[in-house]
Amino acid sequence: MLVYIIRRIIWLPFLLFIISFITFTLGTYGPGDPVVVMLGNKYTEEKAQNLRESLGLDRPVLVQYFDYMDGALKGDFGESLRHRGRSVSSLLGSKIWVSFQINISAMIVSLIIGISIGFFIAYKQGSWIDPTIVTIFIVTMSIPVMVTIPYLLRLSCLTLNLIPCSGWGGFWDLRMLLPAFALGIPGSCVFMRLMRSSTLDVLGQDFIRTAHAKGLSDHTINIRHILKNALIPIITLISFSLAGILTTSFIVERILGFPGVGNFLIESIFNRDYPVILAFTLIGSTVFVFANLLADILYAFVDPRIRYS
Repeated sequence: MLVYIIRRIIWLPFLLFIISFITFTLGTYGPGDPVVVMLGNKYTEEKAQNLRESLGLDRPVLVQYFDYMDGALKGDFGESLRHRGRSVSSLLGSKIWVSFQINISAMIVSLIIGISIGFFIAYKQGSWIDPTIVTIFIVTMSIPVMVTIPYLLRLSCLTLNLIPCSGWGGFWDLRMLLPAFALGIPGSCVFMRLMRSSTLDVLGQDFIRTAHAKGLSDHTINIRHILKNALIPIITLISFSLAGILTTSFIVERILGFPGVGNFLIESIFNRDYPVILAFTLIGSTVFVFANLLADILYAFVDPRIRYS
């Protein structure tokens, strides 16, 4: 397995090179001129030319790209075109951390509720409990978060006075409960349905009947054999969830006024702030690659039958 992990890590720079070069090229030759956006009503051809020279935008594309990547490898993603004098790292760093905390709290809620209930109702197949719970979760999932957030905010803040109505207080603040459950409960439906079907599939396997025939306790069979094997498809879903962990809370950030990266990234796209867009693309791509690598590693721990050479 170690050889497999090393091979995947070696491929990482090549994947990021392809992604970054395509993004950089599209940003350079795509519609819209960032210089025009920056100058606005003050635009003149002379000012535009001087600004391009000062930003190095008049150089060949390959020179610009390799200069940018040389700095990016050192953690320097350049200067924002929209926020002059501010580095992209300083603009994105704190916002990415906020979005990460929001999404990780929602994922924790989704995993706890989805896995536990999915495992439970698999044993209730054929009774009224199974379709009733599945229906409730599907209905909950179908309600858009922009509808549920205002009602949850009104209930928890104005009616019950459980949490503050505004502001950002970090991961352990009570205000985190609102986005955690608003995003986590609908997301748990996916984990619940997958866990239910996976558990039912494992329950029908021969090795489960063999375990019962050997006289193993129900607790041992449920935990060591059924649950462990049923989690294998869940790991794949977790890896994809981790890959999008920085971008799935945009609506919640917008409604609640949390200083996350979603709204800032949208503004950067409209402002043609290509250094910000490229930096976020590189960071997101890196997270995606490592999330899939993590899933492959976890497979080996969950299922001993899986081996990598």
